[in-house]
Amino acid sequence: MSKTNNGANLGFENKLWEMADKMRGHMDAAEYKHVVLGLIFLKYISDAFQAKYDDLAARQDTDYTDPEDRDEYSAENIFWVPKEARWDKLQAGAKQPTIGKLIDDAMVAIEKENPSLKGVLPKNYSRPALDKHRLGELIDIIGNIGLGDEVSRSKDILGRVYEYFLGRFAAAEGKGGGEFYTPQCVVKLLVRMIEPYKGRVFDPCCGSGGMFVQSERFVEEHGGRLGDIAVYGQESNPTTWKLAKMNLAIRGIDANLGPHQADSFHNDLHKDLKADFILANPPFNMSDWGG
Repeated sequence: MSKTNNGANLGFENKLWEMADKMRGHMDAAEYKHVVLGLIFLKYISDAFQAKYDDLAARQDTDYTDPEDRDEYSAENIFWVPKEARWDKLQAGAKQPTIGKLIDDAMVAIEKENPSLKGVLPKNYSRPALDKHRLGELIDIIGNIGLGDEVSRSKDILGRVYEYFLGRFAAAEGKGGGEFYTPQCVVKLLVRMIEPYKGRVFDPCCGSGGMFVQSERFVEEHGGRLGDIAVYGQESNPTTWKLAKMNLAIRGIDANLGPHQADSFHNDLHKDLKADFILANPPFNMSDWGG
């Protein structure tokens, strides 16, 4: 089986899942997914930032680039990661009993520097119920996968990991998992049916954003570019809304999901939107949805 430069092969998502799942202990999958996905997100943006920082620093004398110029990062949809939030610092403190607080502080610092992430990242890693020894081991596991370097990003490694984990967590949660995840095969079929080459795409119950990810992928596969479609969505579950924000942010998809979570029936955040395409997998088991 062929391997990528970062040691990941075609089955590495499952291997990573098996290792991470061993760290779960007795924690419910519904709770554990936020622990894992939050760390994967943090690893990705830290790696992406560091790769760009090193590139700018290497060209500083010849091209007069400034690794401290934030515009250099925003121009490529790379989040600014302050020193205290970078992965190497967390990795160094993985075996310390204070690792939970280090992660929480990192999340707070990242949100402070990146307004689009305000209120999105999980910040409860220091809670007593979360085993800090297992948390440190989980950091070591995730730290062995290159998620944000140029080679990995070009192969959408983070997307594969994030999407795979979403699917596995959804399966582990049973019926509850359907609230935030629609199987990839179903999403791909829906996207191919409507063929959203250009225009405004709307999902009134967007879950973790899978419809938008596949729509953008469809556009790129047919010679289009990221940004040929405008993405609008809404999600009533606050934790799922945060998952969607992270999922789309790491893929460079500029999405309008509203300033907060909201029920499309009772609080339409896109009243004036004239969508060209509407994609949705509604939560059919909801009750008391009538006006």
